[in-house]
Amino acid sequence: MSVTPDSVQQLLNSEDFGDRLQGIIQLRQLDSSLAFKMIKPLVKDENTRVRYAAVSFLDSVGHHNISESLELLKDRLFQDSEIDVKSAAADAIGGLKIKEGYEYLEQAYHQTQEWLLQFSIIATLGELGDPRCFELLKEALNSDNNLLQTTAISSFGELGDPRAIPLLTPFAQNADWQIRFRVAQALGLLQGDEAISVLTKLAEDEVEQVATIAKNYL
Repeated sequence: MSVTPDSVQQLLNSEDFGDRLQGIIQLRQLDSSLAFKMIKPLVKDENTRVRYAAVSFLDSVGHHNISESLELLKDRLFQDSEIDVKSAAADAIGGLKIKEGYEYLEQAYHQTQEWLLQFSIIATLGELGDPRCFELLKEALNSDNNLLQTTAISSFGELGDPRAIPLLTPFAQNADWQIRFRVAQALGLLQGDEAISVLTKLAEDEVEQVATIAKNYL
């Protein structure tokens, strides 16, 4: 059976949440501007899985109306009952590069104790590309949560702000090789004499994965 706007709309209107999920999948076969209009009601669906899928889908079609997408995502970021949906909203704000959404991400980060949401916010800040992200990434880098630290290191590399280099340098000696690996990746993206100096040392790391990634950036 061919996928048409009418057939997809019928799935999206179904009382069966499985049908609605299938409808969201099939939206990818329609024109993205039309898909954007059709997905909006599902962002507030009664079913958590449907809301999660709808919010995640906005990442690929929300560019058709950035201001409206931000309002939808902001609502889910603060009002949704499920942390997975909140996290998907944070991811989408970064994925769509909605810099106007930074203040909401910062607010949500400080209001929650849920590690998944904090992780999603820190992970998306590099992609967001707003200079204001620097201070929040710095805060996460100094947290007691190793996952947040590691994620902040990666996001610093994506953000591309050379002010991060002296902040990342001490982590090049961290006992956890995976953190050293992330540092090498981030410094490789940031470049500059100071970054090259640290990468040169990491190129001699005892862990092959760390040494290899560092050499790739030299």
